[in-house]
Amino acid sequence: MAIYHLCIKIISRSKGKSAVAASAYRSGETIKNEYDGIVHDFTRKGGITHTEILLPQNAPQEFSDRGTLWNSVERIEKSKNSQLAREIEIALPKELDNEKQIELVQEYVKENFVKVGMCADIALHDKNDGNPHAHILLTMRPLNEDKTWGAKSKKEYILDNNGEKIKLKNDNYKTKKIDTVDWNEQDKAEQWRKAWADIANKYLEENSIQEKVDHRSYQRQGIEQIPTIHLGVSASQMEKKGIATDRGNINREIKHQNKLLREIARRIKVLLNWIRGIGKEEKVENENIKSTLPTKENLLSVLENLIRKNADKNNADLEKYIESYQLLKEKNITSINQLKDSITDLRDKNYKTTRALKDTEKKIDEKTQLIDQSEKYLKYKDTYKAYTKLKKNKQEDFYNEHTAELILFESAKKHLKEHLGESKTLAISKWKSELNTLKKDKKSLYNQILEVREEVEQAEKVKTCIEQLQEHSKELSQVKRNELDI
Repeated sequence: MAIYHLCIKIISRSKGKSAVAASAYRSGETIKNEYDGIVHDFTRKGGITHTEILLPQNAPQEFSDRGTLWNSVERIEKSKNSQLAREIEIALPKELDNEKQIELVQEYVKENFVKVGMCADIALHDKNDGNPHAHILLTMRPLNEDKTWGAKSKKEYILDNNGEKIKLKNDNYKTKKIDTVDWNEQDKAEQWRKAWADIANKYLEENSIQEKVDHRSYQRQGIEQIPTIHLGVSASQMEKKGIATDRGNINREIKHQNKLLREIARRIKVLLNWIRGIGKEEKVENENIKSTLPTKENLLSVLENLIRKNADKNNADLEKYIESYQLLKEKNITSINQLKDSITDLRDKNYKTTRALKDTEKKIDEKTQLIDQSEKYLKYKDTYKAYTKLKKNKQEDFYNEHTAELILFESAKKHLKEHLGESKTLAISKWKSELNTLKKDKKSLYNQILEVREEVEQAEKVKTCIEQLQEHSKELSQVKRNELDI
């Protein structure tokens, strides 16, 4: 099944990252970073199916060599907190072969990035583990017509209401910084995400594949479905080997819940379509014959009469009639309109409970991640401190030896910064207590969903009874017509 995944990241020097290192790792090459003298050797990395540099017209031809390209970027960026490159990671449709995947990525990159002046370094990865994906490294600066790097931003004078420059006390003029290109604007991410969905769907259709991807969230698509959580590399590998993980179990539970939610929504839709249909007046050929459809009568009275007539039969139909009668009486439903209102209320109840379940599941995932990342942060904190205290020429060996721990630490640090803000308190015990409360809330909501399903089943039994009554009423009408004809 084709899946949609597109993640945008910034490779920044302030986070200890290097554009040269990122390119070497993704392409599986050896590249020396002239900025700090470190040689990055990733020639032993496997699963790389294609690499390529795509350049705009005003780029120097020597940028076709990724070492030259990214060292040029490292040189032009002087600041210790410079943003060096933008990375876009995309999941490739498994339904396409490698050749088509390459063409797909090339077209997407040329149309959306190279065309507007970015240099693009692409690498396709596929370890035959069901997760083919591509890394796209993009330059952040525009190129001038003379093929030199342009400025990311420029200063512009701020004018007063008369169009005059505003002068400051130190005889300078008030200015503001504006970007020279629109690549960092917020709506760009949405454009790039949609563009990937559009072009991926085009390739799927051209190759006679029915699957489609959608860049929008379930909520934006109008789908009341609980999103599964991200497994992560470790859990993914274990699941593929048949080893159950906690996160895998959560996703299995969510998939089961979604199946139930879809089933209930479908059955309620059928009920509403049915009840709307029988609310319409039925045409009777002979105007002198008054319709005897039970929809015109008190439902409880009709069912009560039917129960009396079938009292001696003691069959399955009798049981349905009695159960439907009791349900309608309990809810004080005596007409088709009241029954319609009851089913509409059921739909609304299902919608509200589903939304609450989704929100609770989301909070559980956020709280679980917060706990997991906090524990990873504390576990690998000492390793990271040891790494930062080493001299530059010794850091690479240490990094290669402790790559996994350092990546996990930096990932945890980033996650905590994004979700805790300025707060540095890791209240793990408190979060675990809140997580337990959320899990209890989830269980309660799930029980409410099961109650909704039970009410749907009861409404379906009433539907069956009324349909039988309608059929019986039509038969009686036909008999009267025949008598009149005679």
